[in-house]
Amino acid sequence: MVTLNTFGRSFRITTFGESHGTAIGAVVDGCPPGVFLSPADIQPFLDRRRPGSSDLVTPRRESDLVEILSGVFEGQTLGTPIALLIKSETARSSDYDQLRDLYRPGHADRTYYEKYGIRDHRGGGRSSGRETAGRVAAGAVASICLKTRGISVIGKIIEIHGNCDPATFEHEIRDARDRGDSVGGVISLTITGCPAGLGDPVFGKLDALLAAALMSIGGVKGIEIGSGFAGARMYGSEHNDPMSPEGYLSNNAGGILGGISSGQDILVRLAVKPTPSICILQSTIDQSGNPRSIVVGGRHDPCIALRIVPVAEAMAALVLMDALLEQDTYAAWKPNRTGTDN
Repeated sequence: MVTLNTFGRSFRITTFGESHGTAIGAVVDGCPPGVFLSPADIQPFLDRRRPGSSDLVTPRRESDLVEILSGVFEGQTLGTPIALLIKSETARSSDYDQLRDLYRPGHADRTYYEKYGIRDHRGGGRSSGRETAGRVAAGAVASICLKTRGISVIGKIIEIHGNCDPATFEHEIRDARDRGDSVGGVISLTITGCPAGLGDPVFGKLDALLAAALMSIGGVKGIEIGSGFAGARMYGSEHNDPMSPEGYLSNNAGGILGGISSGQDILVRLAVKPTPSICILQSTIDQSGNPRSIVVGGRHDPCIALRIVPVAEAMAALVLMDALLEQDTYAAWKPNRTGTDN
């Protein structure tokens, strides 16, 4: 049985840990040498994903302080594996005692048990959203490397529960939370500064790699690149991006043509489902197949889309860093050695 806990080819990460385990983290392999890196550079990325940061997210409070255990010497990367550790401090496993033999609707509980014959019922174990802290820490390393090339990945919420007015987002989330329910949302990613030529034209298409990376985030149920599904309702004469000596005149392709970056901004949208853990009575079964009822307690996000934004940025950064290294060699890599931009 092969379990894929490693992502990437030239820039590889392996994440580890469970929701209520001692620690979570990641090992980054393939990072070029000579990049200025410290825990203080990584921490702001984790702080944006951190639980307990506001009343709109889970009340579970974790400092999520990152430690660098290897791969950095005198403030610079060595080109060797970088081990990143984030200790868990406030796990309350007793919140999940009633779920030991019950499957939560909308969660991976049943499918995980059917695959492995065993599961960690404490917060979902490995299938918990807490696993994404390791991705964000590793993605921070990729983002710092990309910054030396002038590439940035910026995500934001553009829709909550079908509402596109940012002034109402908090209301939508609080209303659902106060009723014991949850809502989903849509996230946009804009990647700027990406050079033309990244990605391969067949099985290594850049948009396919981005889609796979982003769909690997728990709760993400749909991806659009550029015009996305709206493009299916357009004429070719509308959808094609005309060109002039100065460049492209539109960007329906979302910055990727034939699986290869065009040099324009790369535009991606993610659909995130409502948080499946809700305080409303639901029908389910136990591990013996008997019908049961369930109300999911514990500490949960009424809208996981908010905290998925930095995770999506991290996964996109990992894909881009991988693609860049496949175009380059270490000898051609030009990191910023002044440290002033970190």
